[in-house]
Amino acid sequence: MSLQRRDLLYNLAAASLGLPHMARWHFGLSAGLLPESVASNSVLARPSLKQQKWQDLEFGMFVHFAPNTWQNVESDNLSTPLSAINPVKLDTDQWVDTALAMGARYIVFVAKHQGGFCMWQTRTTDYSIRNTPWKNGKGDVLAEIAGSCRRRGLPLGVYVCPRDDHFGAGTGGICKTPELQRKYNDLYRAQLTEVFSRYGELVEIWFDGSTVTPVGDLLRRYQPNAMVFQGPEATIRWVGNEDGFAPYPCWNGISAAEAKSGVATALDGDPNGAVWLPNEVDVSIRRPDWFWSTTNAKNVLSVDQLLSIYYRSIGRGAQLLLNIPANRDGLLPEPDSNVAAAFGNEVRRRFSRPVASTRGSGTSLVLTLDHPSHLDTVVLEEQISEGERVRAYRIEGMVDGAWQLLGEGTAIGHRRIHPVTPQVFGAVRLRVTKSAGDPLIRTFAVFDTGVAPPNDWNAAVTLWAPDLVGSWAHGAFSIDLTSKIHIAAQYVLRLLPDHDTVVGFRDVVLEVDGIPEPALLKASSKQPNEMILDITGLGRSIRVHGNVEGAEDGSILLERR
Repeated sequence: MSLQRRDLLYNLAAASLGLPHMARWHFGLSAGLLPESVASNSVLARPSLKQQKWQDLEFGMFVHFAPNTWQNVESDNLSTPLSAINPVKLDTDQWVDTALAMGARYIVFVAKHQGGFCMWQTRTTDYSIRNTPWKNGKGDVLAEIAGSCRRRGLPLGVYVCPRDDHFGAGTGGICKTPELQRKYNDLYRAQLTEVFSRYGELVEIWFDGSTVTPVGDLLRRYQPNAMVFQGPEATIRWVGNEDGFAPYPCWNGISAAEAKSGVATALDGDPNGAVWLPNEVDVSIRRPDWFWSTTNAKNVLSVDQLLSIYYRSIGRGAQLLLNIPANRDGLLPEPDSNVAAAFGNEVRRRFSRPVASTRGSGTSLVLTLDHPSHLDTVVLEEQISEGERVRAYRIEGMVDGAWQLLGEGTAIGHRRIHPVTPQVFGAVRLRVTKSAGDPLIRTFAVFDTGVAPPNDWNAAVTLWAPDLVGSWAHGAFSIDLTSKIHIAAQYVLRLLPDHDTVVGFRDVVLEVDGIPEPALLKASSKQPNEMILDITGLGRSIRVHGNVEGAEDGSILLERR
Protein backbone atom coordinates (compact mmCIF):
# COMPACT_ATOMS: atom_id res chain seq x y z
CA MET A 1 0.00 0.00 0.00
CA SER A 2 1.40 3.43 -0.92
CA LEU A 3 1.94 6.06 1.78
CA GLN A 4 -0.59 8.32 0.05
CA ARG A 5 -3.20 5.55 -0.07
CA ARG A 6 -2.57 4.63 3.56
CA ASP A 7 -2.81 8.29 4.63
CA LEU A 8 -6.15 8.60 2.84
CA LEU A 9 -7.56 5.56 4.62
CA TYR A 10 -6.42 6.81 8.02
CA ASN A 11 -7.87 10.25 7.32
CA LEU A 12 -11.24 8.70 6.41
CA ALA A 13 -11.12 6.53 9.53
CA ALA A 14 -10.35 9.57 11.69
CA ALA A 15 -13.27 11.46 10.20
CA SER A 16 -15.62 8.53 10.75
CA LEU A 17 -14.62 8.44 14.43
CA GLY A 18 -15.55 12.10 14.83
CA LEU A 19 -12.04 13.45 15.43
CA PRO A 20 -11.58 17.24 14.94
CA HIS A 21 -11.97 18.11 11.29
CA MET A 22 -8.44 19.47 10.97
CA ALA A 23 -6.76 16.62 12.87
CA ARG A 24 -5.42 13.56 11.07
CA TRP A 25 -3.71 10.98 13.29
CA HIS A 26 -1.46 8.47 11.53
CA PHE A 27 -0.15 6.48 14.49
CA GLY A 28 3.40 7.06 13.32
CA LEU A 29 3.02 5.14 10.06
CA SER A 30 2.98 7.82 7.39
CA ALA A 31 5.85 9.56 9.10
CA GLY A 32 8.00 6.55 8.30
CA LEU A 33 9.16 6.28 11.91
CA LEU A 34 7.66 4.31 14.74
CA PRO A 35 8.10 6.15 18.05
CA GLU A 36 10.34 4.77 20.73
CA SER A 37 8.47 3.68 23.84
CA VAL A 38 10.41 4.39 27.03
CA ALA A 39 8.12 3.35 29.87
CA SER A 40 4.84 1.71 30.73
CA ASN A 41 1.81 3.89 31.37
CA SER A 42 1.36 2.25 34.76
CA VAL A 43 4.58 3.74 36.17
CA LEU A 44 4.01 7.33 35.09
CA ALA A 45 3.56 9.95 37.79
CA ARG A 46 0.16 11.60 37.54
CA PRO A 47 -1.13 14.83 39.08
CA SER A 48 -3.90 14.99 41.62
CA LEU A 49 -7.06 16.84 40.62
CA LYS A 50 -6.01 19.87 42.69
CA GLN A 51 -2.60 19.89 41.03
CA GLN A 52 -4.26 19.87 37.60
CA LYS A 53 -6.53 22.76 38.55
CA TRP A 54 -3.59 24.72 39.92
CA GLN A 55 -1.48 24.16 36.81
CA ASP A 56 -4.36 25.36 34.65
CA LEU A 57 -4.17 28.70 36.49
CA GLU A 58 -0.65 29.06 34.97
CA PHE A 59 0.05 32.60 36.13
CA GLY A 60 -0.19 34.29 39.52
CA MET A 61 0.77 37.61 41.12
CA PHE A 62 2.91 37.76 44.25
CA VAL A 63 2.58 40.78 46.60
CA HIS A 64 5.35 41.55 49.10
CA PHE A 65 4.54 44.06 51.84
CA ALA A 66 6.23 44.22 55.28
CA PRO A 67 8.27 46.55 57.52
CA ASN A 68 11.03 46.08 54.92
CA THR A 69 8.98 48.47 52.77
CA TRP A 70 9.68 51.25 55.29
CA GLN A 71 13.36 50.32 55.66
CA ASN A 72 14.49 50.21 51.99
CA VAL A 73 15.91 46.73 52.64
CA GLU A 74 15.09 43.21 51.51
CA SER A 75 15.36 41.60 54.93
CA ASP A 76 13.52 43.19 57.87
CA ASN A 77 16.15 44.56 60.27
CA LEU A 78 13.49 45.05 62.97
CA SER A 79 14.33 48.77 63.16
CA THR A 80 11.00 50.28 62.08
CA PRO A 81 8.83 51.68 64.90
CA LEU A 82 5.36 50.21 64.56
CA SER A 83 4.03 53.77 64.80
CA ALA A 84 5.56 54.43 61.35
CA ILE A 85 3.54 51.72 59.59
CA ASN A 86 0.36 53.42 58.41
CA PRO A 87 -0.61 52.58 54.78
CA VAL A 88 -3.48 55.07 54.70
CA LYS A 89 -4.24 54.61 50.98
CA LEU A 90 -4.16 50.83 51.00
CA ASP A 91 -6.45 49.57 48.24
CA THR A 92 -6.47 45.84 47.62
CA ASP A 93 -9.06 46.30 44.87
CA GLN A 94 -6.29 48.09 43.00
CA TRP A 95 -4.06 45.06 43.56
CA VAL A 96 -6.68 42.78 42.04
CA ASP A 97 -7.22 45.16 39.12
CA THR A 98 -3.50 45.01 38.39
CA ALA A 99 -3.44 41.22 38.59
CA LEU A 100 -6.35 40.89 36.18
CA ALA A 101 -4.92 43.45 33.77
CA MET A 102 -1.71 41.47 33.38
CA GLY A 103 -3.55 38.15 33.06
CA ALA A 104 -2.81 36.66 36.49
CA ARG A 105 -5.33 34.06 37.64
CA TYR A 106 -4.50 34.05 41.36
CA ILE A 107 -2.68 36.13 43.99
CA VAL A 108 -0.23 35.03 46.68
CA PHE A 109 0.03 37.60 49.48
CA VAL A 110 2.98 37.74 51.88
CA ALA A 111 1.08 37.74 55.16
CA LYS A 112 4.26 37.16 57.18
CA HIS A 113 7.80 37.56 55.89
CA GLN A 114 10.97 36.36 57.59
CA GLY A 115 11.07 39.30 60.00
CA GLY A 116 7.98 37.87 61.70
CA PHE A 117 5.61 40.84 61.20
CA CYS A 118 2.02 39.63 60.75
CA MET A 119 -0.31 41.46 58.34
CA TRP A 120 -3.45 40.17 60.06
CA GLN A 121 -5.16 40.54 63.43
CA THR A 122 -3.12 37.98 65.33
CA ARG A 123 -2.97 37.40 69.08
CA THR A 124 0.27 35.42 68.84
CA THR A 125 2.71 38.36 68.72
CA ASP A 126 2.88 42.10 69.28
CA TYR A 127 4.88 42.41 66.07
CA SER A 128 1.85 42.82 63.84
CA ILE A 129 -0.46 45.24 62.06
CA ARG A 130 -2.67 45.21 65.17
CA ASN A 131 -0.13 47.44 66.94
CA THR A 132 0.15 50.11 64.24
CA PRO A 133 -1.84 53.35 63.75
CA TRP A 134 -3.47 51.99 60.58
CA LYS A 135 -7.23 51.98 61.15
CA ASN A 136 -6.55 52.55 64.85
CA GLY A 137 -5.12 49.08 65.22
CA LYS A 138 -8.22 47.42 63.74
CA GLY A 139 -6.85 46.95 60.24
CA ASP A 140 -6.27 43.54 58.66
CA VAL A 141 -4.45 43.53 55.32
CA LEU A 142 -5.04 39.82 54.81
CA ALA A 143 -8.78 40.31 55.30
CA GLU A 144 -8.75 43.20 52.80
CA ILE A 145 -7.07 41.23 50.03
CA ALA A 146 -9.21 38.16 50.77
CA GLY A 147 -12.34 40.29 50.34
CA SER A 148 -11.11 41.87 47.11
CA CYS A 149 -10.23 38.47 45.64
CA ARG A 150 -13.55 36.98 46.66
CA ARG A 151 -15.52 39.81 45.04
CA ARG A 152 -13.66 39.41 41.75
CA GLY A 153 -13.51 35.60 41.74
CA LEU A 154 -9.72 35.47 41.99
CA PRO A 155 -8.19 32.65 44.08
CA LEU A 156 -5.97 33.75 46.98
CA GLY A 157 -2.84 32.16 48.37
CA VAL A 158 -0.67 33.13 51.33
CA TYR A 159 3.00 33.20 52.24
CA VAL A 160 3.39 32.63 56.00
CA CYS A 161 7.13 32.38 56.55
CA PRO A 162 8.41 29.66 58.91
CA ARG A 163 11.44 31.82 59.60
CA ASP A 164 10.82 34.49 62.24
CA ASP A 165 13.69 36.84 63.09
CA HIS A 166 11.62 38.67 65.68
CA PHE A 167 11.22 35.43 67.62
CA GLY A 168 14.66 34.01 66.77
CA ALA A 169 13.67 31.14 64.48
CA GLY A 170 15.93 30.55 61.48
CA THR A 171 15.25 29.23 58.00
CA GLY A 172 12.65 26.48 58.17
CA GLY A 173 11.59 27.71 61.61
CA ILE A 174 14.60 26.03 63.23
CA CYS A 175 15.42 27.31 66.72
CA LYS A 176 18.67 27.02 68.67
CA THR A 177 17.34 25.02 71.64
CA PRO A 178 14.64 22.34 72.07
CA GLU A 179 12.82 24.62 74.52
CA LEU A 180 12.69 27.49 72.04
CA GLN A 181 11.67 25.05 69.30
CA ARG A 182 8.67 23.82 71.27
CA LYS A 183 7.64 27.38 72.08
CA TYR A 184 7.97 28.49 68.46
CA ASN A 185 6.13 25.45 67.14
CA ASP A 186 3.16 26.37 69.33
CA LEU A 187 3.28 30.02 68.19
CA TYR A 188 3.65 29.20 64.49
CA ARG A 189 0.87 26.61 64.55
CA ALA A 190 -1.40 29.16 66.22
CA GLN A 191 -0.57 31.67 63.47
CA LEU A 192 -1.33 29.13 60.77
CA THR A 193 -4.59 28.20 62.44
CA GLU A 194 -5.66 31.85 62.39
CA VAL A 195 -4.77 32.26 58.73
CA PHE A 196 -6.18 28.93 57.57
CA SER A 197 -9.48 29.21 59.44
CA ARG A 198 -10.46 32.88 58.97
CA TYR A 199 -9.92 33.89 55.36
CA GLY A 200 -11.68 31.31 53.24
CA GLU A 201 -10.33 28.67 50.91
CA LEU A 202 -6.72 29.22 49.88
CA VAL A 203 -5.27 28.14 46.56
CA GLU A 204 -1.61 28.06 47.61
CA ILE A 205 0.41 28.19 50.82
CA TRP A 206 4.10 29.04 50.93
CA PHE A 207 6.40 27.51 53.54
CA ASP A 208 9.48 29.26 52.18
CA GLY A 209 12.63 27.36 53.10
CA SER A 210 10.63 24.35 54.31
CA THR A 211 9.34 23.97 57.88
CA VAL A 212 10.27 21.76 60.81
CA THR A 213 7.05 22.68 62.61
CA PRO A 214 4.38 20.00 62.01
CA VAL A 215 1.70 21.47 59.75
CA GLY A 216 0.12 18.49 58.00
CA ASP A 217 -2.81 18.14 60.39
CA LEU A 218 -3.64 21.85 60.03
CA LEU A 219 -3.57 21.65 56.26
CA ARG A 220 -5.81 18.60 56.20
CA ARG A 221 -8.27 20.15 58.65
CA TYR A 222 -8.54 23.68 57.28
CA GLN A 223 -7.06 23.83 53.75
CA PRO A 224 -7.16 20.37 52.15
CA ASN A 225 -7.35 21.78 48.61
CA ALA A 226 -4.44 24.22 48.85
CA MET A 227 -1.22 23.64 46.96
CA VAL A 228 1.78 23.59 49.28
CA PHE A 229 5.11 25.19 48.38
CA GLN A 230 8.07 23.45 50.08
CA GLY A 231 8.19 21.47 53.30
CA PRO A 232 7.27 17.84 54.04
CA GLU A 233 3.71 18.37 52.77
CA ALA A 234 4.81 19.96 49.48
CA THR A 235 2.66 19.44 46.40
CA ILE A 236 4.62 21.94 44.26
CA ARG A 237 8.30 22.88 44.16
CA TRP A 238 10.55 25.88 43.68
CA VAL A 239 12.18 26.10 40.26
CA GLY A 240 15.55 26.82 41.93
CA ASN A 241 16.22 30.48 41.00
CA GLU A 242 14.59 33.88 41.24
CA ASP A 243 15.45 35.01 37.72
CA GLY A 244 12.15 34.09 36.08
CA PHE A 245 13.04 31.04 34.03
CA ALA A 246 12.69 27.28 34.17
CA PRO A 247 15.22 24.93 32.62
CA TYR A 248 14.22 23.00 29.54
CA PRO A 249 13.15 20.27 29.75
CA CYS A 250 11.27 21.05 32.95
CA TRP A 251 9.83 17.69 34.00
CA ASN A 252 6.93 17.44 36.43
CA GLY A 253 8.04 14.04 37.71
CA ILE A 254 10.48 13.57 40.57
CA SER A 255 11.75 10.69 42.66
CA ALA A 256 9.92 9.91 45.89
CA ALA A 257 13.09 10.58 47.90
CA GLU A 258 13.57 14.04 46.39
CA ALA A 259 9.88 14.86 46.86
CA LYS A 260 10.12 14.07 50.57
CA SER A 261 13.01 16.51 51.02
CA GLY A 262 10.62 19.46 50.78
CA VAL A 263 13.20 21.60 49.00
CA ALA A 264 13.49 19.90 45.60
CA THR A 265 13.88 22.11 42.53
CA ALA A 266 13.47 21.80 38.77
CA LEU A 267 16.97 20.36 38.55
CA ASP A 268 15.68 17.31 40.42
CA GLY A 269 13.09 16.66 37.70
CA ASP A 270 12.88 13.12 36.34
CA PRO A 271 10.41 12.15 33.59
CA ASN A 272 10.29 8.65 35.08
CA GLY A 273 9.94 9.89 38.66
CA ALA A 274 7.22 8.35 40.82
CA VAL A 275 5.83 11.62 42.21
CA TRP A 276 4.15 14.51 40.36
CA LEU A 277 5.54 17.76 41.77
CA PRO A 278 5.14 20.71 39.35
CA ASN A 279 7.49 23.68 39.29
CA GLU A 280 6.69 27.29 40.17
CA VAL A 281 8.87 30.11 38.85
CA ASP A 282 8.94 33.15 41.14
CA VAL A 283 10.43 36.46 40.06
CA SER A 284 9.95 40.11 40.95
CA ILE A 285 9.04 42.87 38.53
CA ARG A 286 11.66 44.94 40.40
CA ARG A 287 14.25 42.22 39.94
CA PRO A 288 16.17 41.35 42.03
CA ASP A 289 14.30 43.20 44.81
CA TRP A 290 11.11 41.71 46.26
CA PHE A 291 10.10 44.79 48.27
CA TRP A 292 9.36 48.34 47.19
CA SER A 293 11.99 50.91 48.07
CA THR A 294 12.62 54.56 47.31
CA THR A 295 15.52 53.58 45.03
CA ASN A 296 14.50 50.54 42.99
CA ALA A 297 11.94 51.97 40.54
CA LYS A 298 14.78 51.85 38.02
CA ASN A 299 14.75 48.06 38.36
CA VAL A 300 11.23 47.62 36.96
CA LEU A 301 11.38 45.10 34.13
CA SER A 302 10.32 46.10 30.64
CA VAL A 303 7.57 44.44 28.62
CA ASP A 304 10.23 42.68 26.54
CA GLN A 305 11.92 41.33 29.67
CA LEU A 306 8.59 40.09 31.00
CA LEU A 307 7.85 38.39 27.67
CA SER A 308 11.19 36.61 27.90
CA ILE A 309 10.19 35.39 31.35
CA TYR A 310 6.79 34.25 30.02
CA TYR A 311 8.29 32.18 27.20
CA ARG A 312 10.89 30.64 29.56
CA SER A 313 8.49 29.80 32.39
CA ILE A 314 4.91 29.14 31.22
CA GLY A 315 6.33 28.39 27.78
CA ARG A 316 8.41 25.60 29.32
CA GLY A 317 5.56 24.02 31.24
CA ALA A 318 6.09 25.74 34.60
CA GLN A 319 3.89 28.03 36.69
CA LEU A 320 4.77 31.75 36.82
CA LEU A 321 4.39 33.84 40.00
CA LEU A 322 5.31 37.46 39.24
CA ASN A 323 5.83 39.78 42.22
CA ILE A 324 4.62 43.38 42.27
CA PRO A 325 5.42 44.94 45.66
CA ALA A 326 3.17 47.40 47.48
CA ASN A 327 4.55 50.80 48.51
CA ARG A 328 4.22 52.58 51.86
CA ASP A 329 0.78 53.88 50.93
CA GLY A 330 -0.43 50.31 50.40
CA LEU A 331 -0.69 50.67 46.61
CA LEU A 332 1.02 48.85 43.78
CA PRO A 333 3.24 51.52 42.19
CA GLU A 334 2.08 53.06 38.93
CA PRO A 335 5.26 52.23 36.93
CA ASP A 336 4.92 48.57 37.89
CA SER A 337 1.18 48.41 37.20
CA ASN A 338 1.52 50.13 33.82
CA VAL A 339 4.20 47.72 32.64
CA ALA A 340 2.23 44.76 33.97
CA ALA A 341 -0.89 45.86 32.04
CA ALA A 342 1.07 46.37 28.83
CA PHE A 343 2.64 42.94 29.27
CA GLY A 344 -0.78 41.36 29.76
CA ASN A 345 -2.14 43.08 26.66
CA GLU A 346 0.76 41.78 24.57
CA VAL A 347 0.37 38.20 25.80
CA ARG A 348 -3.33 38.33 24.96
CA ARG A 349 -2.60 39.83 21.54
CA ARG A 350 -0.15 37.06 20.72
CA PHE A 351 -1.91 34.02 22.12
CA SER A 352 -5.65 34.58 22.57
CA ARG A 353 -6.63 33.68 18.97
CA PRO A 354 -4.94 30.74 17.28
CA VAL A 355 -5.07 30.47 13.50
CA ALA A 356 -6.12 26.84 14.03
CA SER A 357 -6.02 24.22 16.76
CA THR A 358 -6.90 20.63 17.52
CA ARG A 359 -6.31 17.82 20.00
CA GLY A 360 -6.10 14.04 20.02
CA SER A 361 -4.02 10.96 20.79
CA GLY A 362 -1.33 9.07 18.93
CA THR A 363 2.10 9.77 17.55
CA SER A 364 1.42 11.89 14.47
CA LEU A 365 -1.03 14.74 14.23
CA VAL A 366 -1.54 16.81 11.08
CA LEU A 367 -3.22 20.19 11.39
CA THR A 368 -4.52 20.98 7.91
CA LEU A 369 -5.33 24.67 7.50
CA ASP A 370 -8.44 25.88 5.68
CA HIS A 371 -6.13 27.93 3.48
CA PRO A 372 -2.37 28.56 3.41
CA SER A 373 -1.53 30.83 6.34
CA HIS A 374 1.40 32.73 7.73
CA LEU A 375 2.50 31.17 11.03
CA ASP A 376 5.34 31.81 13.48
CA THR A 377 4.49 29.97 16.72
CA VAL A 378 3.25 26.54 17.78
CA VAL A 379 1.74 25.92 21.22
CA LEU A 380 1.54 22.36 22.54
CA GLU A 381 -0.11 20.96 25.65
CA GLU A 382 -0.32 17.41 26.94
CA GLN A 383 -3.30 15.90 28.73
CA ILE A 384 -1.35 15.82 31.97
CA SER A 385 -4.08 14.02 33.91
CA GLU A 386 -2.59 10.85 32.39
CA GLY A 387 1.01 11.81 33.03
CA GLU A 388 3.81 13.39 31.05
CA ARG A 389 4.18 10.96 28.17
CA VAL A 390 5.99 12.85 25.41
CA ARG A 391 9.78 12.57 25.63
CA ALA A 392 10.76 13.84 22.16
CA TYR A 393 8.86 15.52 19.35
CA ARG A 394 9.31 17.19 15.95
CA ILE A 395 7.29 20.01 14.40
CA GLU A 396 7.07 20.03 10.62
CA GLY A 397 5.42 22.38 8.15
CA MET A 398 4.06 21.73 4.67
CA VAL A 399 5.71 24.12 2.19
CA ASP A 400 5.33 23.64 -1.58
CA GLY A 401 4.05 20.12 -1.11
CA ALA A 402 6.90 18.93 1.10
CA TRP A 403 7.34 18.61 4.85
CA GLN A 404 10.06 20.78 6.35
CA LEU A 405 11.45 20.42 9.87
CA LEU A 406 10.52 23.54 11.89
CA GLY A 407 11.77 22.54 15.31
CA GLU A 408 12.12 19.76 17.83
CA GLY A 409 12.09 19.33 21.56
CA THR A 410 11.70 16.94 24.45
CA ALA A 411 9.15 17.89 27.13
CA ILE A 412 5.68 19.28 26.39
CA GLY A 413 3.96 18.89 29.76
CA HIS A 414 1.39 21.49 30.68
CA ARG A 415 2.46 23.89 27.92
CA ARG A 416 5.25 24.32 25.42
CA ILE A 417 5.50 27.55 23.43
CA HIS A 418 7.64 26.77 20.39
CA PRO A 419 8.36 29.61 17.93
CA VAL A 420 9.21 28.59 14.35
CA THR A 421 10.65 30.40 11.34
CA PRO A 422 7.81 32.56 9.96
CA GLN A 423 6.44 31.16 6.70
CA VAL A 424 3.22 30.43 4.86
CA PHE A 425 2.10 26.85 5.52
CA GLY A 426 -0.69 24.69 4.19
CA ALA A 427 -0.42 22.28 7.12
CA VAL A 428 1.63 21.70 10.25
CA ARG A 429 2.48 18.29 11.67
CA LEU A 430 3.44 17.16 15.18
CA ARG A 431 5.37 13.91 15.34
CA VAL A 432 6.10 12.31 18.69
CA THR A 433 9.30 10.29 18.23
CA LYS A 434 9.78 9.12 21.80
CA SER A 435 7.11 8.53 24.39
CA ALA A 436 6.06 6.67 27.51
CA GLY A 437 2.87 5.11 26.19
CA ASP A 438 0.35 6.66 23.83
CA PRO A 439 0.83 10.46 23.59
CA LEU A 440 -2.26 12.45 24.63
CA ILE A 441 -2.24 15.97 23.19
CA ARG A 442 -4.64 18.39 24.81
CA THR A 443 -3.78 21.29 22.48
CA PHE A 444 -1.94 21.60 19.19
CA ALA A 445 -2.37 25.23 18.12
CA VAL A 446 -0.66 27.50 15.62
CA PHE A 447 -0.39 31.29 15.79
CA ASP A 448 0.68 34.25 13.72
CA THR A 449 1.93 36.66 16.39
CA GLY A 450 3.50 38.96 13.82
CA VAL A 451 6.61 39.57 15.92
CA ALA A 452 9.87 37.82 16.65
CA PRO A 453 10.00 35.80 19.88
CA PRO A 454 12.44 36.78 22.63
CA ASN A 455 16.00 36.03 21.53
CA ASP A 456 16.50 33.75 24.52
CA TRP A 457 13.18 31.85 24.26
CA ASN A 458 15.04 28.55 23.85
CA ALA A 459 18.24 29.40 25.68
CA ALA A 460 19.67 26.71 27.90
CA VAL A 461 19.94 27.36 31.62
CA THR A 462 23.46 28.61 32.12
CA LEU A 463 25.64 28.16 35.17
CA TRP A 464 27.81 30.74 36.80
CA ALA A 465 31.51 30.28 36.29
CA PRO A 466 32.88 28.32 39.25
CA ASP A 467 34.21 30.50 42.04
CA LEU A 468 37.10 29.33 44.20
CA VAL A 469 35.80 29.68 47.76
CA GLY A 470 38.29 27.70 49.83
CA SER A 471 40.26 24.52 50.29
CA TRP A 472 40.45 21.53 52.57
CA ALA A 473 43.29 19.67 54.28
CA HIS A 474 43.64 16.44 56.27
CA GLY A 475 40.21 15.36 55.08
CA ALA A 476 38.27 18.22 56.75
CA PHE A 477 36.90 21.57 55.61
CA SER A 478 35.12 24.62 57.00
CA ILE A 479 34.19 27.49 54.69
CA ASP A 480 32.30 30.76 55.06
CA LEU A 481 30.07 31.41 52.02
CA THR A 482 28.41 34.57 53.33
CA SER A 483 30.21 36.91 50.94
CA LYS A 484 29.68 34.57 47.99
CA ILE A 485 25.92 33.97 48.15
CA HIS A 486 23.85 37.06 47.35
CA ILE A 487 20.61 35.57 46.04
CA ALA A 488 18.30 32.69 46.85
CA ALA A 489 19.12 29.91 44.40
CA GLN A 490 20.46 26.40 44.11
CA TYR A 491 24.25 26.11 44.34
CA VAL A 492 26.77 23.35 43.71
CA LEU A 493 29.70 22.94 46.08
CA ARG A 494 32.38 21.02 44.17
CA LEU A 495 35.50 19.63 45.86
CA LEU A 496 38.46 19.08 43.52
CA PRO A 497 41.20 16.93 45.11
CA ASP A 498 44.91 17.59 44.67
CA HIS A 499 45.49 13.83 44.75
CA ASP A 500 43.37 10.69 44.81
CA THR A 501 39.56 10.84 44.34
CA VAL A 502 36.70 12.18 46.43
CA VAL A 503 34.30 9.30 47.04
CA GLY A 504 31.91 10.99 49.44
CA PHE A 505 31.38 13.14 52.52
CA ARG A 506 30.79 12.61 56.21
CA ASP A 507 29.26 14.76 58.96
CA VAL A 508 28.64 17.73 56.65
CA VAL A 509 26.64 20.59 58.20
CA LEU A 510 25.20 23.70 56.54
CA GLU A 511 24.63 26.52 59.03
CA VAL A 512 22.60 29.65 58.36
CA ASP A 513 23.00 32.26 61.10
CA GLY A 514 24.62 29.60 63.26
CA ILE A 515 21.65 27.19 63.01
CA PRO A 516 22.10 23.83 61.22
CA GLU A 517 19.83 23.51 58.17
CA PRO A 518 19.95 19.82 57.13
CA ALA A 519 16.99 20.13 54.76
CA LEU A 520 18.89 22.60 52.57
CA LEU A 521 21.90 20.33 51.95
CA LYS A 522 22.06 17.12 49.93
CA ALA A 523 24.53 14.98 48.07
CA SER A 524 24.64 15.29 44.30
CA SER A 525 23.13 12.40 42.40
CA LYS A 526 25.58 13.02 39.55
CA GLN A 527 29.06 13.34 41.08
CA PRO A 528 30.46 11.99 44.37
CA ASN A 529 32.55 15.13 44.85
CA GLU A 530 29.56 17.53 44.73
CA MET A 531 26.97 18.76 47.20
CA ILE A 532 23.83 20.74 46.46
CA LEU A 533 22.89 23.76 48.57
CA ASP A 534 19.25 24.88 48.32
CA ILE A 535 19.55 28.46 49.57
CA THR A 536 15.90 29.48 49.84
CA GLY A 537 16.54 32.60 51.93
CA LEU A 538 19.60 34.65 52.76
CA GLY A 539 21.07 34.84 56.23
CA ARG A 540 23.63 37.01 57.96
CA SER A 541 26.07 34.11 57.81
CA ILE A 542 26.24 30.93 55.72
CA ARG A 543 28.84 28.28 56.59
CA VAL A 544 29.51 24.68 55.59
CA HIS A 545 31.85 22.26 57.37
CA GLY A 546 32.47 18.54 57.31
CA ASN A 547 34.81 15.74 56.29
CA VAL A 548 35.89 14.45 52.89
CA GLU A 549 36.33 10.77 52.19
CA GLY A 550 38.88 9.46 49.70
CA ALA A 551 41.13 12.52 49.39
CA GLU A 552 43.14 14.44 51.97
CA ASP A 553 43.30 17.90 50.40
CA GLY A 554 42.12 20.02 47.51
CA SER A 555 40.21 23.09 46.35
CA ILE A 556 36.53 23.98 46.82
CA LEU A 557 34.45 25.65 44.10
CA LEU A 558 30.99 27.21 44.36
CA GLU A 559 28.74 27.42 41.33
CA ARG A 560 25.20 28.76 41.02
CA ARG A 561 22.81 26.52 39.11
